[in-house]
Amino acid sequence: MAHVLPTGRNFYSLDPRAVPSQIAWQVGQSLAEQSIERYRQETGKFPETVGLTLWGTSAMRTHGDDVAQALALMGVRPIWQSANRRVTGVTLIPLSELGRPRVNVLMRISGMFRDAYPHLIEMLDDAVKLATECDEPLNQNAVLRYFVSERARLLAQGLNDSEALSRARYRIFGSKPGAYGAGILPLIEEGNWQDTNDFAQAFVAWGGYAYTREAFGVDARDEFKQVLRVTQVAIKNQDNREHDIYDSDDYLQFHGGMIAAIRSFSGAAPKAYFGDSSDPARSKVRDLRDESTRVFRSRVVNPKWIESMMRHGYKGGLEMAATVDYLFGYDATSEVLDDWQYKDVAEKYTLDAQVQDFLKQSNPWALQSMLRRLLEAIERGMWAADDDMKQRLLAELAKLGGDLEDWMEMAWQKNLKLKMENEKK
Repeated sequence: MAHVLPTGRNFYSLDPRAVPSQIAWQVGQSLAEQSIERYRQETGKFPETVGLTLWGTSAMRTHGDDVAQALALMGVRPIWQSANRRVTGVTLIPLSELGRPRVNVLMRISGMFRDAYPHLIEMLDDAVKLATECDEPLNQNAVLRYFVSERARLLAQGLNDSEALSRARYRIFGSKPGAYGAGILPLIEEGNWQDTNDFAQAFVAWGGYAYTREAFGVDARDEFKQVLRVTQVAIKNQDNREHDIYDSDDYLQFHGGMIAAIRSFSGAAPKAYFGDSSDPARSKVRDLRDESTRVFRSRVVNPKWIESMMRHGYKGGLEMAATVDYLFGYDATSEVLDDWQYKDVAEKYTLDAQVQDFLKQSNPWALQSMLRRLLEAIERGMWAADDDMKQRLLAELAKLGGDLEDWMEMAWQKNLKLKMENEKK
C-alpha cells in the first residue's frame, strides 16, 4: 500500500480509487460464477435477478470483493490505470466473451458503504446504465429486460418519460441519508412482529432509498418492492473467520431481512447463498442452511467455546445470550434452524447444571433472556418442542425469577455498603 497518499501521520486503510482491486476482481468473478452455477444446478436455469448486500467494512478489508461480484454478475469489467491501478471506469464484457446472460443485480448497501464510497455507488450505477443502454437480445440481458418492463410500468402509472427512465434503473438501495441499519432488530427485540410480512415492511421502510450518480437517497420504496418481487437469489458474503453469522445482528438484519422481503413480496422463498472469501484463493459459495449448520456445530454448541465464555464472566454470559438472539432472529427471517438445533442450545446453554451455575453467578439476566427467547420460539411455532421440554424451560424461568430478586437485593445492599464506606472516608 505504499502508493496510498498521504503517508506519515495519517491513518488509512486503502486507496478508495483503487477499488475494486485486480485481486478483488478475481475473487468477485469467482463468487459470481459459483453463485450462477449453483443456481443452475439447483434449478436448471440461469438466475435473472440476484440480491447482494454490500458493506463498507468488507470493502475496506477486501478492496472490493462484493463490488466486483456485482459487476461480474452484470457482465461489466473495471478499467484500471496501468500506472497506479486506480479504477477509471467500467466497460461491458461482450456476450461472446461472457459466455452467459447478464444477471440483474439488486444491491442493498449499508450506511457506512454509502458514506465511505460515494464514488463506488456512481461506478455501480454506471454499470447498470451500460447494461441498459446496449443493443442486446432481451433473453441475454436480464438487466435490460427488467429495465424495459419497469419503465413501462412506471409510464403506465403516469410518470413522464425522463422520470420513468431514471427510476427504472434504480438498483442500489440503502437507508435514507443519515440513517443506518435495516430495521429488523427492533422488531425482534421487542417481539413486535407476527409474520414475514412485518419484516418485509420494515426492510423496505428502512432500505427503500435509491442511490445513483444523480440521486442521493431518493425515496424509492415502490421500486425497491418491485425489484425484490422478482429477485430469485439473496447473497451475503463474509471475507474472514474472525466472526460468523451468529455473533452479529447485522447478518440477520441485512441478509435475513432481504430473504424475508423477497419471500413476502414474491410469494416464494429465494435461494439463499453465503459466500466465503476468507481464503481468496479458494472462495466458496454455500447454501445458507449449510453455513448455518457449519457455524452451529463448530462454534455455537462447541464445548470449547462454551467453556471459553465461562472464563469471561458477565461478558461471556452476554455473548451466549446474544448468540441465542441471533439464532432466533435468523430463523425468524430465513427459516434456517431445525428443531434439534433449538433443543441442543436449550440443553447446553440453559439446562446444563454447570453452565446454569456459571450464569446464575455471573449474569443471571443472560440466562433469563435465553429462557425467554427459547420459549418464544416454541410459542411462535418456530420450534416444535415436546411438552416436557417446554415445562422444563418454564420451570427454570420461574425459579430464576426469585433468584434474580434475591441477587438484586444483595447487589443493592453491597452497593449501599460501599457508598457508606466511601462517604466515611
